[in-house]
Amino acid sequence: MRPADAAQDTPWILQLCHGYDGPFLDCARQYAALFVGTRYRVCTVYLTGAANEAVRQGSASDEVIFLNFSSRALRGLKLQAIRELSRLAASRDFVSCIAHRFKPIYIALLGTALPVIGVHHAFGVYDRPLRRLFISRFQSRLLLLGVSNAVRDDIRQQLPRWPTERIETLYNRIDVAAIQAEQVSREVAREHLGLPQDAWVVGNVGRLHPDKDQATLIRGFAQALPDLPPGSLLAIMGQGRLEAELRQLAHSLGLDESVRFLGQVADGRRYFKAFDVFALTSDHEPFGMVLLEAMAAGVPVICSDCGGGREVVDGVGQVFPFGAHASLAGLIRQSAATSPAELSERAARQVLRIRETFSDEAVSRQFKPLMLSVCR
Repeated sequence: MRPADAAQDTPWILQLCHGYDGPFLDCARQYAALFVGTRYRVCTVYLTGAANEAVRQGSASDEVIFLNFSSRALRGLKLQAIRELSRLAASRDFVSCIAHRFKPIYIALLGTALPVIGVHHAFGVYDRPLRRLFISRFQSRLLLLGVSNAVRDDIRQQLPRWPTERIETLYNRIDVAAIQAEQVSREVAREHLGLPQDAWVVGNVGRLHPDKDQATLIRGFAQALPDLPPGSLLAIMGQGRLEAELRQLAHSLGLDESVRFLGQVADGRRYFKAFDVFALTSDHEPFGMVLLEAMAAGVPVICSDCGGGREVVDGVGQVFPFGAHASLAGLIRQSAATSPAELSERAARQVLRIRETFSDEAVSRQFKPLMLSVCR
């Protein structure tokens, strides 16, 4: 956060977020970090959510405003939010707006005359014809960013008349040093998660939801298990509506003692070193922040060919076709047979890839020309 006594004529960046739940607080931090050391100050506005000091600090912004709108107020035309943002935009020298997800983009375009950088974190945003019609009215002052090439290409397909340079990629990223400083040792992590110190563990983190396809993970682990070290475990961190169904699947495969459902774990990324390998089996992952967190912990990663996930692990992780549990089983077996020296070398390559492509510093270099293209 920059000093509060900065000159009053300093230009401001307005960052508009729907809320700060889940990964979106860190998304706000990521974009505020792009302006550290520049002449710009950042005002981050959360449309929903009450004032929260931890969120204020975590936003890494010069000012944080909590509008605390209800979900109902953000349905339909969203006139109240548009009026509130319009008043805020007139209060200081804002030069651009960064808006995350469609509703904030909509509100920013109607509530301000600013150039807008719209960040998309999911597939299928412009499947709806009315959204395509609306967004095309503002092409001249709007740059759309996908958090991966997969998301970017999905948007380009949905908006084929847009110039490709108005729909670009800016990867999600992590503060590598901060993440690694948070992560506890293997021994401490296993004690916290209730995992045996001597077990070989396949880890997974995500909602228990069809999108994450933990069913393929369980089937692949079951197929690999006879060839894994004795006492090997699959540990799944997360909760969701499929828990009973997944537990039943594990039971039907004779895995009652080999699959651990850890539930929701606060600050789960601190405990990734508990895993010997990390497997993500999603059917369509826009990006995959958990992959970066596992890579930062030095844990080998396996990922389904699910969109953005492949881009994250390219050259340093292993990829299998979505839903192919037999292929997944083969990669799990390979990981268990990998020598400590090779694992150490792989871990070093993973961290190097993060620093070169998915760190705040690397993405900041890519962002500067995009920012100039909007504020020209």
